[in-house]
Amino acid sequence: MGLTIRLRDRVSLGEVARAALNRLPVELDEHCWHRVAKSRALLDKFVADGRIIYGVTTSVGGFAHRLVSAEDAQQLQENLINAVATNVGTYLDEDTTRAIMIARVVSLSLGNSAIQPENLQTYLAMINADVLPCIPEKGSLGTSGDLGPLACIALVSIGQWKAYYRGEVLDGATALQRAGIAPARLSYKEGLAMINGTAGMVGIALLTHQSACRLVELYHVISALSIEGLAGIVDPFHPQVHTVKPHRGQARAADRIHRALRDSTLARSERSVEAALAARRDNGPTGTHDTMAIEDAYSIRCTPQILGPIADSLDWIGNTIENELNATSDNPIVLPDVADIFHNGHFHGQYIAMAMDHLAIAMTTLVNLANRRVDRFLDQSNSNGLPPFLCRENPGLRLGLMGGQFMTASVTAETRTLAVPVSTQSLTTTADFQDIVSFGFVAARRAREVLRNTAYVIAFELLCACQAADIRGAEGLSSWTRPLYERVRTVTPYLDRDLPLTEHVEALADFLLSEEAADFVGPPSSPEASSQALITDRV
Repeated sequence: MGLTIRLRDRVSLGEVARAALNRLPVELDEHCWHRVAKSRALLDKFVADGRIIYGVTTSVGGFAHRLVSAEDAQQLQENLINAVATNVGTYLDEDTTRAIMIARVVSLSLGNSAIQPENLQTYLAMINADVLPCIPEKGSLGTSGDLGPLACIALVSIGQWKAYYRGEVLDGATALQRAGIAPARLSYKEGLAMINGTAGMVGIALLTHQSACRLVELYHVISALSIEGLAGIVDPFHPQVHTVKPHRGQARAADRIHRALRDSTLARSERSVEAALAARRDNGPTGTHDTMAIEDAYSIRCTPQILGPIADSLDWIGNTIENELNATSDNPIVLPDVADIFHNGHFHGQYIAMAMDHLAIAMTTLVNLANRRVDRFLDQSNSNGLPPFLCRENPGLRLGLMGGQFMTASVTAETRTLAVPVSTQSLTTTADFQDIVSFGFVAARRAREVLRNTAYVIAFELLCACQAADIRGAEGLSSWTRPLYERVRTVTPYLDRDLPLTEHVEALADFLLSEEAADFVGPPSSPEASSQALITDRV
């Protein structure tokens, strides 16, 4: 089954992501088509009545004060999409382009933008035939919408510019012809309707958010595996501990990790550590437990307090993106329900810009956590008995995993520089007409880069955790962490020799960001955590 957009339904981020990633067909139900036609008919009436309407009977942007005859509508609309299609840089990948196109169709299907139904049908035909316009990634202000990126789509729809089609980059006219699609013919308002929206940043944001959510869910399992590898203490994760600090994400993270470690023999109880420390007090140091402490470092013990706000932030971010996906982000809007037209600022991308800045911050926080755990794995003085640099065989002759920490330190430092907000970087343009802009498209692209960096650092943490588990005895892993350990071992073996780790880290990062990662997130939260979530709601 494909994605059917219904006017009465809210389209979810997951639906768009699945349709984009799996090349599923997209269609509109009859209610959408009826409203689209009704909005267009209303605009036709306003033009016939001689109304002065931005982008219809006036020019646009810095020329908004100039009147344009309705007879020049096609030329104005084609000039508009040609003029603003000035992005630069590498082309977006096909999955992202498809997500952007679907997001634009969702918005136009609400029937408030007065596009002609036949031209909206051209967009659907392009999506379903995989005619995917080449969109350079840099240059969008994210206000007046993602003009440059969306103009590339509009240009291909009229047989111009360039598009991917069946593995080739073709000129727009050839791509449409091979797909059997007639080019769109633009009338007044339509070029503006195609480009004046936030679909570019929404498409990137929704795919990034979906991958980030999967990664954070899986990181609960990775955390449990790292706790086992570091012989960490389980008791700080007991759900009862977290009832006195009522944050939903924190309670859920603690519960999941506590349940994950329930049948582990590598993680320790506080009582066992207390007994060992008491024996050391009574009998003198044994050598084995000289560095043992009653509490673990923050990167272990405070995991729920760090993962919790990350998860809660992702909830808010997802709701923000989904609201924008299901919004009319056009100007002007032609509302059939009230039979009027309104000039407005719905194209402004500040919501997505700020949401993506928050996602970058959340992922950078995750990078910080993973980076600290990597250090504990590799530092003999902080690893509860592991060999230096996880090098059990021929240490000194071999370097073990030392080199991997160079990479994670570099990527962590780089990622921190990317956490500076983009949404506050406004610059005025268009003769001070567009005098405050969002840069939401830039924020979305950067959040995607931060996410990939996060996957690299976590991939190396996961590699360390599995190496540590083998050193301690992987048979002691819990039933929840063992499947993930075994999946890692299909990518990289236990390392008893030094070898380049680049391909291993890249493969693990690909896995962490893939839909397959969802298969390893483990059992649902316990009833206790669900009850705590309800308490949090009431608070």
